Amino acid sequence: MAPVKKPETDAEVRTISGIPLKNSYGPEDLAARGWTYEKNLGDPGQYPYTRGPHATMYRGRPWTMRMFAGFGTPEDTNKRFKFLLENGQTGLSTAFDMPTLMGYDPDHERSLGEVGREGVSVASLDDMMRLFGDIPLDKVSTSMTINAPAAVLLALYVAVAEKQGVSPDKLRGTLQNDMLKEFIAQKEWISPIRGHMRIIRDMLGWCTRTMPQWNTISISGYHIREAGATGVQELAFTLADGIGYVQLGIEAGLDVDEFAPRLSYFWDVHNDFFEEIAKFRAGRRMWAKIMRERFGAKNPKSWLLRTHAQTAGVSLMAQQPMNNVIRTTMQALAAVLGGTQSLHTNSYDETYALPTEAAAELALRTQQVIYEETNVAAVADPLAGSYYVETLTDQVEAAAWEYINKIDAMGGIVRAVEEGYPQREISRSAFEFQREVDTHRRSIVGVNKYVSPDEGDNIPTLKIDHAAEQGQIDKLKAFRSKRDAAVVERSLAAVKAALGDDKQNVMPPILDAVKNHVTLGEICDLFRSELGEYRDPAYL
Repeated sequence: MAPVKKPETDAEVRTISGIPLKNSYGPEDLAARGWTYEKNLGDPGQYPYTRGPHATMYRGRPWTMRMFAGFGTPEDTNKRFKFLLENGQTGLSTAFDMPTLMGYDPDHERSLGEVGREGVSVASLDDMMRLFGDIPLDKVSTSMTINAPAAVLLALYVAVAEKQGVSPDKLRGTLQNDMLKEFIAQKEWISPIRGHMRIIRDMLGWCTRTMPQWNTISISGYHIREAGATGVQELAFTLADGIGYVQLGIEAGLDVDEFAPRLSYFWDVHNDFFEEIAKFRAGRRMWAKIMRERFGAKNPKSWLLRTHAQTAGVSLMAQQPMNNVIRTTMQALAAVLGGTQSLHTNSYDETYALPTEAAAELALRTQQVIYEETNVAAVADPLAGSYYVETLTDQVEAAAWEYINKIDAMGGIVRAVEEGYPQREISRSAFEFQREVDTHRRSIVGVNKYVSPDEGDNIPTLKIDHAAEQGQIDKLKAFRSKRDAAVVERSLAAVKAALGDDKQNVMPPILDAVKNHVTLGEICDLFRSELGEYRDPAYL
């Protein structure tokens, strides 16, 4: 085998976001920016939180180790939940299938072939009860990755908890519920953006008063990054979304300090190791400034950017799939050094299918090895004071502010999304990244460099039984057959009336409806009929 040649030094090296990198950094790089410890850094747990939201960070409490789980029937996913909890996972993270994400019941014609394929199928109170069977909801923290039908899934979760004797105020967890990023990047919607924002407004008010331990919105940069955004764009557009949700809560009549402490963030962690660390640090500092200076929040908890992170699914490759274990490990380490509060590590086999149990266990072990064996969690923000890291943090922040200022000038994030501004910026970045890969200006090991003659490894993959779809349809029909039709009609009429009256909060009638055995699809059909059905104009 020929020796591997050392790469030649490039005349100009840039981060994935395009920030130029010097060969080395020194005190002059910080002095040129007027950098001071008090203004730019501060102690861990102190404003502006560059070094983390807590003084002791992981010494006081390890980050929450979550593994995204959801496939097939509720029983299938319940079994996976229990497997992960038994193996040391400390929080549940729920993936739903495409029909659920789009607000369709399993027997809808658009659900054909998709039930249980990309996540768990949930359409009824019976489904949700089977999903969390024998899992005490007052003992776990549950994250649900659901957006357009989020109000319905939250209502189902509350209804199941009440059947367990657990009141809503005792529930801990997070609902993604971020429709702005859906219109920007992920494209799973039901109605036009302003209709969805109205529902989120009602949920903010209801959860603030009813579920004080629940994070109502997980403002999600992850999907923005997966769509092709750079790290800077992910940071900027996600914080702009956060600004939009805070404004929404204030317009709903809430005091900012009532609800801001229950907002959380969800970031992607990609391959550019130090830029990712800088992104986390810059994001905390920016959010603290936004909340204190722009919105006048008085409660320090409102200034905190609490973070869940997930390693980059888009960085995983089908070629030489075991390399994905290395990518995930480096990304997880970047998230930890960046100061995340919660972390999901992707499984190496996810380019082929949903993870097998063995692959999911290895991904969880990645986090456990980092925490238990490396000692990186012993010191809060161990990279603080690095000339390079501090300079890069400042540069990432400055570049993100440029985007946010442009969005403010457009009239805010909702207007910017309606005009397609973030969508076009992401499309350009995705195109440029792929062009760099195709022209070998950017290396991906096993794909365009160090390619093996045998392109793929024979690895085991998870197979979803097609019988799961018919089983879910049969259970749904049986569930409907036992309902009181008159009660169902009255429940749907109440939801319809609330959707038609901007002064009514939609959450109470939705909660009553699911308790009365109305299905997800039936409620989401009202979203479509009363708020309209959205068609993407396909911004390019």
